[in-house]
Amino acid sequence: MTPTHLPGRVAIPTLPEQPRSAPLDRFNTAPADDLRPTLLTCLRSHRWATRIAAHRPYPDLDSLLAASDEAAYDLTPGDLAEALAGETLPPLPDSAYSAAHMAMDAAHAAYEAKFGHAFVICLEGLSTEEGLDHVLAGIRSRLTNDPEEERVVAAEELRRLARERLASHLRGAGNCATNPHAPAPGT
Repeated sequence: MTPTHLPGRVAIPTLPEQPRSAPLDRFNTAPADDLRPTLLTCLRSHRWATRIAAHRPYPDLDSLLAASDEAAYDLTPGDLAEALAGETLPPLPDSAYSAAHMAMDAAHAAYEAKFGHAFVICLEGLSTEEGLDHVLAGIRSRLTNDPEEERVVAAEELRRLARERLASHLRGAGNCATNPHAPAPGT
């Protein structure tokens, strides 16, 4: 910060201008129709994707992520059902034992039978090995929820997934504005 000096006044620090990232600039200027397919890889709700595209430009990534959170919090039950219908479990690593595959398949089948949609969980910050344990523990734990409790938990996990996917697209080569066919990370 650089203080601004005025005669006879106290110095008031000014914040340096924050440079915007090239990926965010491309995100902000991409045609909405080109952006929507990639936004749908972040969260599979047309209403959410349309809202994020319509409220551009975003001054920085934090503002975009805050808008993503707000739009996700506003999902209707129909929007939530649409988003959940497009989700799948993350693939197990090839090195996982067949018992892990069987346990995951059985737990997911029980979850889908009870709630009628794929299990969703954000695995941000976890290694592949930790992720498997986290998914299995999460499914088993959440099977005790009633449908309304689970709807709230699933909506929160979708919000976290959208946030992670959006940030990932904008931080790397999978930028939403330039690579609409990149796989969605964090599922």
